[in-house]
Amino acid sequence: MKKHLIPFTVILFLLFAEITYAQLKIVQNPAEGEENLNVLHEWIRWNNPGSLLINLLIKEADNHYSLRDKEIARLKDGDDWRMRQEQVKIKLNELAGPFPAKTPLNPKVTGVIRKKGYRIEKIIYESMPEFYVTGCLFVPDGIKGKAPAILNVIGHNQESFRAELYQTVIHNLVKKGIIVFAIDPPGQGEHVQYHDPSINFSSVGYSVIEHCYFGNQCFLTGSSAARYFIQDGIRAIDYLLTLKYVDPERIGVTGFSGGGTISSYLAAFDDRIKVSVPCSWATASRRQLETKGAQDAETEFIRAVAEGITLEDLLEVRAPKPTMLTFVSRDEYLSLQGAREAFGEALKAYEALGAKDNLELVEDDSKHWMTPKIRTAIYGFFMKHFNLKGSPEEEPVEILSSGELTVTPTGQISTSYGGRMIFDINKDEAEKLIENLKTARKDPTSHLKSVQVKAKEISGFIQPADLDIDPFINGRYQRDGYYIEKLALRGEGDYIIPFLLFIPHDDKGSHNGIIYLHPDGKDSDSKPGGKIEQLVKKGYIVAAVDPLGTGETKNTATRDLAPGYTALLLGRSIVGIQAADICRIAHYLGTRDDIDPSGIGALGINEMCLPLIHAAAFDKTIKNVILSGSLISYSSVVLNRFYRIGLTEREGGGTQHPYEVGFSWGIAGVLKGYDLPDLIACISPRKVVLTDLKNQMLEPASDELIKEEMEFPLSLYNSSGAGENLRILSGNQDMMSLISWCFN
Repeated sequence: MKKHLIPFTVILFLLFAEITYAQLKIVQNPAEGEENLNVLHEWIRWNNPGSLLINLLIKEADNHYSLRDKEIARLKDGDDWRMRQEQVKIKLNELAGPFPAKTPLNPKVTGVIRKKGYRIEKIIYESMPEFYVTGCLFVPDGIKGKAPAILNVIGHNQESFRAELYQTVIHNLVKKGIIVFAIDPPGQGEHVQYHDPSINFSSVGYSVIEHCYFGNQCFLTGSSAARYFIQDGIRAIDYLLTLKYVDPERIGVTGFSGGGTISSYLAAFDDRIKVSVPCSWATASRRQLETKGAQDAETEFIRAVAEGITLEDLLEVRAPKPTMLTFVSRDEYLSLQGAREAFGEALKAYEALGAKDNLELVEDDSKHWMTPKIRTAIYGFFMKHFNLKGSPEEEPVEILSSGELTVTPTGQISTSYGGRMIFDINKDEAEKLIENLKTARKDPTSHLKSVQVKAKEISGFIQPADLDIDPFINGRYQRDGYYIEKLALRGEGDYIIPFLLFIPHDDKGSHNGIIYLHPDGKDSDSKPGGKIEQLVKKGYIVAAVDPLGTGETKNTATRDLAPGYTALLLGRSIVGIQAADICRIAHYLGTRDDIDPSGIGALGINEMCLPLIHAAAFDKTIKNVILSGSLISYSSVVLNRFYRIGLTEREGGGTQHPYEVGFSWGIAGVLKGYDLPDLIACISPRKVVLTDLKNQMLEPASDELIKEEMEFPLSLYNSSGAGENLRILSGNQDMMSLISWCFN
């Protein structure tokens, strides 16, 4: 065999340059181009990583729906359905409530407009003390005895019932002899929750943004914004029934889009409603979640899907009362398949209860709209079940200006009467929960045991079991003094956790390991000369990780709000899921021969501090933690009217749509069991560094706020003799020195 010899001239050159073979650097092949640090690059199995998070949640939801399907399949007759109705009523009240005790409405008529054939009374009432609701009561002339009345709840139009479409429906119903009470939902019309007089608009954006904004605050206290919409509607019916010319046996409700959602809620919660027509509703259902996705905050109940409650239940619980569903064929936001399946299942209940003809589904070929065909069907359905004679055909009507239908002196409740907003009521509830936490902290041993249990349950954290800690490698890069492996670990379900492992070239047998978490993804600080390289060159092995929903797996399949809202329907949270991913990475690092299992720490930046706090509290594999830019507490979000966490600025959105609102940072019901300072206390006596703590506006937390919020973990560390292991720092800090301190 011929030997391959190194030419003598090359040997002379190397000797002359005094360079040994070990000192030669491996140079990247220019043909390869720049580094691609995407682990899932050119990986067919995971070629749509932006859908991994939502698909995990949809699959879990489908498991719950399948269990519910089996329950429904066992219902054979009217008695079975009536028993289920009672069970569903209990669950609905648990999910949406508790509703406050009814207090005086204190209604006022602020003006009357008389038109040919009808009059309009401008009404303001209190659905709760000092919680004002505005509306207009449309009353046909010539009522003899008592007339039927409809509550009209409105979709997301900012003008509310003053918009042309809604006025067309209202005036036509009045022409048929029906009284109509149209009210402003929270966030719309004259009931804007965050009205800013300087711009004469909401300071956070139009109705959808407001609903999600205050909805997120409600979720943190364990309630749904839907409660307020339902409460306003129930009290509106209370008002109608104070009018001597309203027939209490002929009460109806209807609404389109968001109003269709609230119509379906009201008809399920209020037995006084005899006829219901929800149009193009956004209520969560199996097909809605898997096609268009979860919608605004008021459409979601915490744990609804986990408890087996879905749209169909809202229809079935009111059987055999007359209900008509309307839908369109090309809805941009909602699922036609879901509407048809809901109708098909609900029809079984109506058939079993001997009222098949009382449930109808009307479709038309259109985008998201109440078409003339649908509007005519609405008039006809109410006329039929209210025993009214005449033609259901739509007639031309006079459209009034918004100014003519304004109820308050200034056009807004907040600037006319002040009063309380949803934030104020939710804050009261939050303060009670926070006080409960303060009381529990007086017995720290018992409290921390409770926190460990409740935090896992409330966040939906699932302890990693039977860990698949043999990662899949999908590439490797060599750099000066270290190399990078592109790895992936199996996650909780049908997804993988992509991460980069930075491993130094040295003779050191065992290294300390650091889990590096950046909200913009694992490659944010991974460039040559970056922060991670500095750590590696100090001898650390660094795992830069994309927990599910970040970096490569950032949600691109649906709206920003959908993953967080879908998770809360299941009793889960994105924070809890990501915390489990972090634990998986920590366990993997602990199995490596080149990492000391007693030397595994983690660094979280900004929003990634939230899952890291949970992971470290739940898993002692993580020996030390640095939290840079963490939200100081969930309490700070609910105790202040305004917050910025979870808001993404929308280019060109102006005052109408300045932000997209997400809830991936939030945990529904968190304050019922714990807050972030409680988790920090759970990490004791392990080392924790809190640097650049943020308030709810993502601004540096004040010394006063830090003192108040951190009092409990500080006292716990001090009482356990580990006071020096908890450091709270402000301003820019040298991260390298902090990491060195953690490992010393």
